[in-house]
Amino acid sequence: MSGLFRVVRSGMTRRRTQTLVITLAALLAVTASVLAGALLVASRAPFDHAFARQRGAQLTAQFDARRSTTGQLAASAHASGVTGSSGPFPTATATPAATGALPVVDALSVVGRADPGGAVDRLTVTEGRWARRTGEIVLAADPDGPPVRLGQRLDFPGLPGSPALTVVGTARSVSRTADAWVVPAQIAGLTRSGRADGYQMLYRFAHAATDAQVARDRAAVAAAVPKGALTDARSWLSVRLFATRETALYVPFLVAFGVLGLVMSALVVGNVVAGAVGTGLRRIGVLKAVGCTPGQVVRAHVAQALVPAAIGTGLGVVVGQLLAAPLLADTAAVYGSVGLGVSAGVDLAVVGGVLGVVSGTAWLSAWRAGRLRTVDALAVGRTPAAGRGRTTARLTARLPVPRPVGLGLARPFHRPARAASMVAAVVFGTAAVTFATGMAASLGEVVAAKNHNAADVTVGAGRTAGPVPVGPDAPQVTAAQAAAVEAAIAAQPGTRNQYGSVTAEAKVAGVTGGVPVIAYDGDASWGGFVMVSGRWVRAAGEAVVAAPFLTASGAEVGDTVTLTVNGSPVRTRIVGEVFDVGEQGLRVFTDLASLRTAAPDLHPADHSVRLTRGTDADAYVRHLNAALKPLGVSATDTKSVNGSDGAVALDTLAAALTLILVAVAGLGVLGGVVLDTHERIRDLGIHKALGMTPRQTVAMVIASVVLPGLAGGALGVPLGLAVHRVVMPAMGDSAGLRLPDVVLDVYRTPELLLLALSGTAIAILGALLPAGWAARVRTATALRTE
Repeated sequence: MSGLFRVVRSGMTRRRTQTLVITLAALLAVTASVLAGALLVASRAPFDHAFARQRGAQLTAQFDARRSTTGQLAASAHASGVTGSSGPFPTATATPAATGALPVVDALSVVGRADPGGAVDRLTVTEGRWARRTGEIVLAADPDGPPVRLGQRLDFPGLPGSPALTVVGTARSVSRTADAWVVPAQIAGLTRSGRADGYQMLYRFAHAATDAQVARDRAAVAAAVPKGALTDARSWLSVRLFATRETALYVPFLVAFGVLGLVMSALVVGNVVAGAVGTGLRRIGVLKAVGCTPGQVVRAHVAQALVPAAIGTGLGVVVGQLLAAPLLADTAAVYGSVGLGVSAGVDLAVVGGVLGVVSGTAWLSAWRAGRLRTVDALAVGRTPAAGRGRTTARLTARLPVPRPVGLGLARPFHRPARAASMVAAVVFGTAAVTFATGMAASLGEVVAAKNHNAADVTVGAGRTAGPVPVGPDAPQVTAAQAAAVEAAIAAQPGTRNQYGSVTAEAKVAGVTGGVPVIAYDGDASWGGFVMVSGRWVRAAGEAVVAAPFLTASGAEVGDTVTLTVNGSPVRTRIVGEVFDVGEQGLRVFTDLASLRTAAPDLHPADHSVRLTRGTDADAYVRHLNAALKPLGVSATDTKSVNGSDGAVALDTLAAALTLILVAVAGLGVLGGVVLDTHERIRDLGIHKALGMTPRQTVAMVIASVVLPGLAGGALGVPLGLAVHRVVMPAMGDSAGLRLPDVVLDVYRTPELLLLALSGTAIAILGALLPAGWAARVRTATALRTE
């Protein structure tokens, strides 16, 4: 065993470069695999883990305070199937005044709760503390909302006594049961009547895994309270769908990068190990001549590959966990959970997979070498078989390029198998770059498409940003006010088009809870709405919706659905599918005339304006505000831009994984060039003896990878396009959305040409180190090398 150990140590010492390449390839492969695997596992069920840990509410029920008492509601905890409950909690709906810290604030659903604990829906205080007395409020933590500053004051001037509350903390409910919490005694001061608007009860059930089971549970609760007392109830399944929609985006993306990384790592490590064994045949012959058995030869070469691979694997596990930690922390913050970490199963699977690939490749290569007769192994030279590549060498000699460049261009044809492995590494590296570039562009189009902010100027009461629809609890706009605003806009020089918008709430069969209906007065087709299929609204009785609405309602484009607005049915025909993610994609966009019968007092509260070309937006807004000031509204040319933390996280993760895969591809090229350079070291010495300068040597080595780089780039771009075309729709399907063509067709011809050239760049980067070594080696040293 000691003799075998010396053989292994000597082999690793003699081939330091190959040992380093194997170590780095294993390190990068394991880093990428641990990172992707950890996020893939974490993206599967973080909500479920957090929901179970915090005993989330499987049904959040709202009751009418006029039709039920707290005693009756408390008794509903004994309804059939109920295994746990919290409440009743008094509730109110109040709208704070806009401030500099909160420029646009919608109505808050406020719950009176003495403490964040309880049998159901245990809240996590993320910042500050819980409210202890009247005059204090705790806001729901929202990663996508405006930042909350502890100590800031929320004023409610529309309520009796104009109460003011101080923000003392933020909390997160995995069940999303409220927008804010106060002590129960504060609720009366947040209503116009001086008493609670309603009560909230939170339930858990023995069986609530499907919509049908939750529907039965809701019916049991409704039967346990006075008729009509239950006014609304939200299933935890709808909350789960919304919460997991963004993390579901990661799954196809991570699978794609995981497959690319696995294939590339196998190629690179396998090529380096096989090349190291192939170029060491003479040493194998020597080992057999001094008495080593074929089994010992195989074990020695497997160990020479496994030792550096094991070192790289250990380092890769550590680096992968360090990179995954902040991303998992973000996931935990989204769900109010703690303890998300890299699964030990992920580490074991990655370690076993990488070491298995290395062992298998090394064993196959060494096994073939071990079967050689001693005399055959000793007789094997470094150079390829006679005649291989000579035709190509003669052809390249006729090219109008410097002789060193011609020699380099002919090199891939001397070792076609090794050149093919370089091409394969470059193919996958280029594919990763192409896919990541396209995904970043697609996510940018998604963010642009979901904002619906093509208007140059927006007008609304108290608005400082873009067109935010007015909620059902906001003050109603009269016909005279809406007409006056519209006339002021129309009279302003530079106005090209305008439309008004207002929001109503409707009930739709099959869709849980209220459905926001955005009604437009005028042609809103130019307002930044991207259609997936069909067309925009042209007349009364027509509507467009997003894919989640179609899924929830079971409707299709061309079907007619009934919207119940203010108790009156409104039949609308769906004429198109729009890309929209607001309100979980359940919004309905229609013409205001469609709602005239059901809501005759509904008039535009917000207006969007498109300016004529060449109009100065700042001057337009200044003059328009002067005309609008008597009407109590204002205009702004600041666009409402709703970014996406998920898109930013995906872009960041894609960039990190792409850099890792490009580095792996570069290592594949580096390993091949190192083997080729060491194999032809005597030829290099002869070239130097005949007058080849260091610069010419570098040019020759670099030229040897240009053709594999070009071939890899040409093949890698179509592969990257194919991955993008498969993964992006799969990501959309994971989020319950169908992506429009503008999101998928993001590549342009100049970009594709640059991406194809990125393969050559990867190959050249991989060849720089061995080219520098070849330029520095002394002529005498190269000529003496065996």
